Parts: sequence; structure tokens; C-alpha cells
Amino acid sequence: MPSSHHTVIIIGSGPAGLTAALYAARANLNPLIFEGIQPGGQLTITTEVENYPGFPKGVMGPELMDQMREQAHRFGAQSLYKNVTAADFSRRPFLIRAEDSEYTADAVIVATGASARWLGIPSEKEFLGHGVSACATCDGFFFKNLEVVVVGGGDTAIEEATFLTRFAAKVSIVHRRDALRASKFMQEKAFKNPKIAFVWDSVVTEIVGKSESGRKVVTGVKLKNLKSGTESIMKADGVFMGIGHKPNTELFADQLDMDVTGYLLTQGKSTRTNIPGVFAAGDVADSVYRQAVSAAGSGCMAAIDAERWLESQHA
Repeated sequence: MPSSHHTVIIIGSGPAGLTAALYAARANLNPLIFEGIQPGGQLTITTEVENYPGFPKGVMGPELMDQMREQAHRFGAQSLYKNVTAADFSRRPFLIRAEDSEYTADAVIVATGASARWLGIPSEKEFLGHGVSACATCDGFFFKNLEVVVVGGGDTAIEEATFLTRFAAKVSIVHRRDALRASKFMQEKAFKNPKIAFVWDSVVTEIVGKSESGRKVVTGVKLKNLKSGTESIMKADGVFMGIGHKPNTELFADQLDMDVTGYLLTQGKSTRTNIPGVFAAGDVADSVYRQAVSAAGSGCMAAIDAERWLESQHA
């Protein structure tokens, strides 16, 4: 099995991974980025990004990631479009396996991100980025004075719904039970909000839409009441998934410290994990903000932390 050694290996190619690559490359650390089979991370399935600094007219998600990658490559970063299948942090140098090859590294930056939980229905994918979203902070602005649906009943769903009331005319929370799972404080906040309505004991079985001027738009959701079995269609201009996120950390189980949900734990205000020389950046260690700009910032931090750690090893 062929093997090659690198000073820094970065696992993940979203804003965190590519920003880490840029800073590591400028520090002459010659980073190798494992971009996986979805280069660019979640922003590649986002249409327009209007809240990333420096783009006053907005920028398409894939275009933003292409520019980040080009900038990192300009300073010497290299990309491999392979999935990492195993990581061994118990040995030095660290061992990374990707498909049919092995790679070693003095330092590793984990930027594998977190994936939104979805319903798993075909129409969800069909309208993703065209009225279907898993990030109210990212896309809420596009639904001014419109009616939207939020799926879920926990804190995530209530947070999304509450944020969306800043823009939408009406927010309907669809929950499969007859009571919310969210904290009491969050529940009280939602119940008091005149813009929020509730659809209990129901699930979304289909997202309904059409093509308008060559563009897909959401027009409603098909609902099924789990107690009565009756089906109905509710008007909606957008659908937001509020059923949580799942950090992509399965590869690092029993090696890196995680919280109960699986988010990587870092030390203090740094990106250091429990294993010296392994750093975490972006949504893989962030259950709170989950924004492109905050991910990019932590990618910068991880590269600087890695650079300083490497220097300390040779002191």
C-alpha cells in the first residue's frame, strides 16, 4: 500500500478546511487536503450566500468554495478528492487511510463538518436550495412576508422558527408528537409568538412545488396526521428542517473526546483536541453557530495552533 508523509493533513474541504489550508500553506507547511466526494462541504448545496463578508452582492455557495480552494492552492496547498476511511492517532506520525492509500502527518486538522438531519423523502432533495433549507440564519432573509414550515419539536426547531418570524409572515411548526421536546423556556417563547402556529401529531410526507420561469419553487407540504391517518396539503413558500445536525465524527470515535451528540471537544479557546497535534475546526466542533464565516475563522485558528504546536516540537 503506497504511503506518503506530509507536515499537515486537513480532513474536510468546507470553509474551515480550506481556510486552514490557506493559512497552513502560507506558513510553508505544505498542507494536504482530503476533500472527500463532496468538495466544498455544505455550501456546495447552497444557492446564494448573502452573509459572507466581502461579497456585498452575494455569491453562489459553490463559487465561494471554488475561490477559497483556488486561493489555498495558490500558496501551495494540495487537494485529494478521496474519502478518508480511517485515522490512527495512537501512533506518530499520525496515520490516515484514504481508499487504497496510506498517508502520514505530523499534525492533523479535522474539519469534517456536521450534516443536517433530513426527512429522507425524494422531494426534499429536489427542492433543496429552492425553498428547502436546514439553516434559518442562512436563508431566512429570502422569505420576507411569506409562509414557511419548520419540521421538528426540539430546541433546534424552536430556534429556527423564532428566528424566521423576523422575516416570514407566518411560521408553522410541524411536530410528530402532541407536545414539544424543547426546553420550557424555548416553548414559552414560541407559544407567546403570534407568528408561530403548531401542527401536532403530523409528519411531512412530501414537499410540493412547481417550476416558475425555469426555477423550482415550493408551494406547500403534504401532511399526514399520525393519529387519524388523514392527509392534507398546507400552503408553504419554504420548508426548514429543524431536526438537528449530526457531526461527521464517526471516524474518530474512541480517539478524540466528544460531547454526547458527537461534536469534538476542544481545549479552552483553542482548536486543540485531547490528542496533541490534532486540531478541530468548523462545524465538527461547533454546535452553536454553524456559519460559514465562523467556520472559516476557526480554520484560521486551527492552522495557527498547528503551526505553533509544530514549532514547539522542534524547539
